[in-house]
Amino acid sequence: MVSPLKALLVEDAQVDALVLSAMIRRFHCEVTIAKNGKEAVDLFLQGKKFDIVLCDDNMPIMTGPEAVEKIRAMGETDVKIIGLSANNNIQEVFMTAGVDVFVPTPLKIDVLGAMIQEVVNNKNNAMV
Repeated sequence: MVSPLKALLVEDAQVDALVLSAMIRRFHCEVTIAKNGKEAVDLFLQGKKFDIVLCDDNMPIMTGPEAVEKIRAMGETDVKIIGLSANNNIQEVFMTAGVDVFVPTPLKIDVLGAMIQEVVNNKNNAMV
């Protein structure tokens, strides 16, 4: 049996975090929530591993792009990182920081499903 994907949701807005985590769980993923970029970076520093990270942009303490840059600098190149924001002007900042893809919010369930399926396929191919 293949273990479920481990997803990290980096989101400071509690309602958004609840909605997004419920969406992610629909695809049989284990979800960990970090309330800001620093919490996300700390999880990686503690040796936690994730298959996919969904990261908001504007958060207290450390923004999403700052966190992405630090996570990538730690050598975490295999994890798929998705930048999320209602502000399309932040896309370039996220891309420069090292996200694999930027998705405007609100996130649509079919878009999320396709991204999760891509990570599942890549993980399965790596195991062959």
